[in-house]
Amino acid sequence: MTTLDSSLIQVRITGVDSIGLTHSITQILAAYNATILDIGQADIHESLNLGILIHVKNKIVDALLDDLSHKCIELGVDPHFKTVTPQAYEDWVAQQGKNRYILTILGRRITAHQIAKTSEIISAQGLNIDSIKRLTGRVPLHKSISNLRACIEFSLRGTPTNQKQMQKQLMELSSELQIDYSLQKDNMHRRMRRLICFDMDSTLIQTEVIDELAMRAGVGDRVKAITESAMHGEIDFKESFKERVALLKGLDESVMKDIAEKLPITEGLDRLMYVLKKYGYKTAILSGGFTYFGAYLQKKYDIDYVYANQLEIEDGKLTGRYLGEIVDGQRKMELLQEIATKEKVDLAQTIAVGDGANDLPMINAAGLGIAFHAKPKVQANADQAINTIGIDGVLYFLGFKDSNLDEVGKL
Repeated sequence: MTTLDSSLIQVRITGVDSIGLTHSITQILAAYNATILDIGQADIHESLNLGILIHVKNKIVDALLDDLSHKCIELGVDPHFKTVTPQAYEDWVAQQGKNRYILTILGRRITAHQIAKTSEIISAQGLNIDSIKRLTGRVPLHKSISNLRACIEFSLRGTPTNQKQMQKQLMELSSELQIDYSLQKDNMHRRMRRLICFDMDSTLIQTEVIDELAMRAGVGDRVKAITESAMHGEIDFKESFKERVALLKGLDESVMKDIAEKLPITEGLDRLMYVLKKYGYKTAILSGGFTYFGAYLQKKYDIDYVYANQLEIEDGKLTGRYLGEIVDGQRKMELLQEIATKEKVDLAQTIAVGDGANDLPMINAAGLGIAFHAKPKVQANADQAINTIGIDGVLYFLGFKDSNLDEVGKL
């Protein structure tokens, strides 16, 4: 690249930003026929940091830098110039092709302490932070916001010394600092997710429907205890399902309609579903719950696929039996794969979100598996988790910014 009659110069402009500043600087570079090898600009609260790496002929370097200096005085900003050696440039070029990762930090608020602890893990793993950007909108100081969200994204370069250890450390830190993390390899699959599959109970809705039915049938405590044990992975899901459904025998069918109309929707679900549909994602409910309630949510949110369990009804009463195959953890994983195949979506482009032990197979099979306000066993076996905010936090793990979301309506 460099020859005896040429130089590599790093130009850095700092100060208060103004309209047309980048045009003014690059116009001067153009007048000297400079080649731009790298360029980046950050603007935080009107504080500019513009960096440009240029390649120019030696005989014009002094005149070019002089003109740039005068223009910067005129614009009210500070110029900084540094000569880059050919070896330093070649070392920089050699970084191409190195692994890149995106680390997303999400919570109700983000503190300096949280970032300090996070960056300590990053540096200990031998990764370099290339850039940091804020995904959430600006928060007013004197206004109460009920669904406050704060999210920043680190772009990391390099290969972790031990990625499994890094994931474990982040999940432990998540619990300690009440913040959520997502560490993903920055590749085309991450930027082109296309299918997202959700558990229903305690994920899309803030209840277990079978517990609601059981309370109406007068067996609430018995069923709730079995449900809790199943969701924690302490007992076999299929056996627990049969046992719980049998206890619902004789319940009037009309009860299901009443429960469906009063389902407690999870915080952020309206926003999440609106954005996913607007941007063309295929959506699915894969639930160990019941088709009646899945169909209700499907109609409300225009969900593409619903797979759940069907209760048998005779003469307007639940029989205590079910129809068809039980949708358990293994079946959820198979359905994720089947839908991906049908939609011609690579498994690496899929997302799975759930809270219970029966969600782990699909969470681990998906390209991005997210434990959402999940049981301890699920937290311990998932690489990504959301515990601090609503389910629309999934959007930030997909790389959406609040400014993107404003384009489709403020929710």
